[in-house]
Amino acid sequence: MRIPTATYRIQFNSAFGFDSARAITNYIADLGISDLYASPIFKARAGSTHGYDVVDPTQLNPELGTQEAFEALVQEFQQQNMGWVQDIVPNHMAYDSQNQYLMNILENGPDSTYIDYFDIGWNSAFASSNEPILAPLLGNFFATSLENGEIQLKYEESGLNVNYYSLKLPLKLESYAKFLTQNLGKLAKSLGRKHPTFVRLLGILYMVKNIPSEGTAQQRQDQAAFVKGLLWELYTDNDDVRTFIDENLQLFNGEPGKPESFNLLESLLSEQFFRLCYWKVGAEEMNYRRFFTVNELISVKVEDFKVFKNTHDLICKLVSEGKFTGLRIDHIDGLYDPAQYLERLREKTGDTYITVEKILQPGEELPSNWSMQGTSGYDYLNYLNGIFCQTENEDKFTQIYSDFTGMRMPYEQLIPEKKHLIIDRNLAGDIDNLAFLLKTIAGNYRYGSDFTINGLKRALAEVLTRFPVYRTYINQEGISETDRSYVQEVIEAAKTHTPLLNNELNFIEKLMLLEYDDFLTQVEKDQWLYFVMRVQQYTGPLMAKGVEDTALYVYNRFIALNEVGGEPGRFGISVSEFNEFNQKRQTSWPHAMSATSTHDTKRGEDIRARLNVLSEIPEEWQKQVRIWSEINHSKKKTVKRFTMPDRNDEYLFYQTLVGAFPFFEHEYADCVERVKEYVLKAIREAKVYTAWLRQNSTYEDAFVDFVKVVLELSENNPFLKEFIPFQQRVAYYGIFNSLSQALLKITSPGIPDFYQGTELWDFSLVDPDNRRPVDFETRQSYLKTIKEQAKTDILKLIDELLATKEDARIKLFLIVQALKARTENLEIFREGNYLPLEVTGKFKEHIVAFARSNENKTIVTIAPRFFTSLIQPGQHPLGQEIWNDTCLNLLTQAPSTWKNAMTEQIVHAHDTLHIGEALKHFPVALLVSQ
Repeated sequence: MRIPTATYRIQFNSAFGFDSARAITNYIADLGISDLYASPIFKARAGSTHGYDVVDPTQLNPELGTQEAFEALVQEFQQQNMGWVQDIVPNHMAYDSQNQYLMNILENGPDSTYIDYFDIGWNSAFASSNEPILAPLLGNFFATSLENGEIQLKYEESGLNVNYYSLKLPLKLESYAKFLTQNLGKLAKSLGRKHPTFVRLLGILYMVKNIPSEGTAQQRQDQAAFVKGLLWELYTDNDDVRTFIDENLQLFNGEPGKPESFNLLESLLSEQFFRLCYWKVGAEEMNYRRFFTVNELISVKVEDFKVFKNTHDLICKLVSEGKFTGLRIDHIDGLYDPAQYLERLREKTGDTYITVEKILQPGEELPSNWSMQGTSGYDYLNYLNGIFCQTENEDKFTQIYSDFTGMRMPYEQLIPEKKHLIIDRNLAGDIDNLAFLLKTIAGNYRYGSDFTINGLKRALAEVLTRFPVYRTYINQEGISETDRSYVQEVIEAAKTHTPLLNNELNFIEKLMLLEYDDFLTQVEKDQWLYFVMRVQQYTGPLMAKGVEDTALYVYNRFIALNEVGGEPGRFGISVSEFNEFNQKRQTSWPHAMSATSTHDTKRGEDIRARLNVLSEIPEEWQKQVRIWSEINHSKKKTVKRFTMPDRNDEYLFYQTLVGAFPFFEHEYADCVERVKEYVLKAIREAKVYTAWLRQNSTYEDAFVDFVKVVLELSENNPFLKEFIPFQQRVAYYGIFNSLSQALLKITSPGIPDFYQGTELWDFSLVDPDNRRPVDFETRQSYLKTIKEQAKTDILKLIDELLATKEDARIKLFLIVQALKARTENLEIFREGNYLPLEVTGKFKEHIVAFARSNENKTIVTIAPRFFTSLIQPGQHPLGQEIWNDTCLNLLTQAPSTWKNAMTEQIVHAHDTLHIGEALKHFPVALLVSQ
């Protein structure tokens, strides 16, 4: 198995394809990266900016380049001895006209060859539905869209289809009869009933009306193709037939302003295997499983081996050819049975490096039976971030937050409230489906016969909102003790909050724990298990939407902690907890990824590094916020005695601005626009005054206007006069936090992952802001200069980098030096022990230090933190004068001579090492025993 030394995440899109990646291959290699980590590269919806909306997993995305361009890129990486870790999407595909599997189902219904491919009502194991598949893709109500002429019937070689802007859905063959019989008499008169062309058309009509019910799905589709081919021949060969069909199209497509003229098209659409409807309908009615609440992403039944094989054939082929050397599994928790999926993938890909996107809550362990190397790194991100938050100031920040905003609800109470909100507004239809399945099971037994659908739904909603983790992993193998304890904890909490539903909750607990009655048949047991595994597929989306995409935008006490998989209710962690996490990781998942920024993080790594500075200075922060708020109060709008934005959103804005404010004036205008876009997304995600489903333009406009006026660049702007000096001070300290963060990521157990562009400062906000194009030319230029200067006079270079640290070359230098040391001592970083080191002296709490060692060698990481009480702005955290008597206790029998990989200078120490000596020239140290 090829284990990466370090990965570099690239976001492929039409503007950055295979050729673009090839142009930076040398740069990535020179940086010290061993493996490309690629966003999805399989055929996606036209114009996709991210690749997760796959339409065909059996071919590469033509928008990224040709097959030849892909091969050339692979060859380039292989010549550099670099690997390729590929992000794959097994859970869902795009609900799009280009998805030919889905289009086949919408055209042929239950007779489709691909009926088992998608998680729709028809293929539910214990329930069936004759209702059409929802197509909740309209931007307005169906009637409005229809009568505006936005829904149009068209005809082409592939047959009749209904169009809504770029969406094109095929009509079932039986519907051709209604279309072709319209005004047929007129054609008979013009051609004559015995005309060969007319007779042929009648023959086509006869075949359409007499499609045999028996036969295989393939036979039916072959017949449909035959009929459509005959009709297209008539259309292209005969002017009368062409005129007849074109006039019918015009007739069916109606005339805006005449509602009755659309009756024919409405009637035709009512016959289809799909139902076009307003996108908001998907929140309350749903008969297919989606990715979270995204109507445009329909879930795949990858648990069906035929589906697994088809959707993974190209992936496995590229693995077997050595073009992919690793895989990253997107949204593993969405799958019906993750353990089974990983077993199949391992069987098909052999000894391949595999990581999974799995959001672990604090304290949660990965299932030990998963056949892979670990997570994609959100767990590491939150532990690393937590040690830069000064935990003893938690009460002060809680008080500041409640005083300023009036928010007093603890984060732990907010979570179930927001999950209930998501169930009511976004997942109501999905929960209805689960409740219907639960009612069906309950009705089979006397102890469940009196349960009502309403009572079961309320009980089920309470259970779903109380899960402390994304999901459990109960399957046909049974239930683990960990999952058992989660279920029991959830049921107990649900009973506390809804005591009137105790009987229903007891029944749900019985099912979830698979406590089968002795008299159950195997079919009944399968039904229970099916219900449990379905529930497990919804706790994850509910957690993601209720917490990540709602609560994290509402609870703004300290947004540096509001991250995917984070715990904002807890104000940072201790160094001992960080060390314990790393020790466990080294033992159990030494090759998991270590991330600090990703395409899905809520804010860039260097924004968090800046914001963590605030945790050190609560009194100053409180004073500044009060001053800013007083200055800006007149910039708010008041409507019906309600002032906008409210204090909580204002508090979010100030924190965001402290984190995202640029170092250089030429970046200011762009920053303002990005912040305006961010606050708009943030308040919609919060769902307090506005939301994606019910946009409140009054509040949105008021907030965006507030940002615009507050940030107006002028000499007379009192806010900026107060804000900029404070922000600059925070940003100064944030630089050193960023450097420590980067070194810790590179040297901790796990594979350090670098999101594109983050080798310089990353002040990105949530997507799509963090998916902006990267200026690789500047980075290449910086890297070339740094490497050349490091060869001649590295200390002079360091002095220059410290003097110009705002341009981020200092971060790039650190990454280059640390990755070089990692590569040269790879076995120690992969397999070496992780040993926390004791620090003594005046500033002992300001140092995070640990050793990685094996029998022959030891490497020591020294990363400072909490700089506001260590140095003044303008000072550097270097030398004995700053660090006083702070010392590091080295390991027993540690060598006396070390080389600092940052500065390439020799450091001497016996038993103890003065921090001032280790940090004599550079703000962090990486000492390699000699």
